[in-house]
Amino acid sequence: MKLRSMLFVPADSERKLAKSVGSAADVLILDLEDSVAESRKSVARTMAAEFIAAHAASIGPKLFVRINPLDTPLAMGDLAAVVVPGLAGILQPKTRSAACIVQLGHGLDALEARAGLAPGSVKIVPVATETPQAVLNMQSFCAPRPRLAGVTWGAEDLSAAIGAVANKDEDGSWSPLYQLANSLCLAAAAAADVPAIDTLHADFRDAAGLAAACRASRRRGFRGRIAIHPDQVETINTAYSPSAAELEHARRIVAAFAAQPDAGTLSLDGVMIDKPHLTQALRTLDAAR
Repeated sequence: MKLRSMLFVPADSERKLAKSVGSAADVLILDLEDSVAESRKSVARTMAAEFIAAHAASIGPKLFVRINPLDTPLAMGDLAAVVVPGLAGILQPKTRSAACIVQLGHGLDALEARAGLAPGSVKIVPVATETPQAVLNMQSFCAPRPRLAGVTWGAEDLSAAIGAVANKDEDGSWSPLYQLANSLCLAAAAAADVPAIDTLHADFRDAAGLAAACRASRRRGFRGRIAIHPDQVETINTAYSPSAAELEHARRIVAAFAAQPDAGTLSLDGVMIDKPHLTQALRTLDAAR
């Protein structure tokens, strides 16, 4: 499942839902959590379920739902409403450890059976650093897990939890705790053999800043990014897609090792390459498919 761009859409906004139908995002996240007022939660559930039923087979993006946190009374009602044919996944907020994924998976087992869905078809992407406990438990993502499709991280809720005035320093860079959360997300995703998805760029009018952040993020190892506005999707898709030059270089690396399958290291354009370069080249080619 490609998770290059994941666009949030408030599930109680008929206008924004309608606009999202034409999105080039890889995933639409129908949001039942932070963007929906308490008085609108029930309405949002119904609208999300109806949108999935109406559009899952006819639009390009996969359909996810961000439910309310599992430790709230709202979560099971959210799941009962939205686990319908066409649902591709759940964005799980306030995840405290990988055990929360197991807990959510048990609920999905029963709801998939009720909805006539194939077992395990609804995937999970946890927001894995929104609480202090979650940051301290990132080592729990130490191996592949059923349903896990990716790992992303968040800074805003973590800031509120620790009482930070801001999560960035005066120069605009992430403060040390959030740099740690960012890096732990990369390590956790790699350990679980799923893509790491970077957090949102809050200023949706700042296209240049978003592009620069995406380029830096991809260099670090992230494979996609959360979007909070439709205008961010094209920039994100471009930034996390291999360029023509990258693809050509990857093809040449693969061809070089195919020509000498017993070689551990080779020289290409005067530069030594070895099996890690081959692994990265294959990953680059896979990202273009």
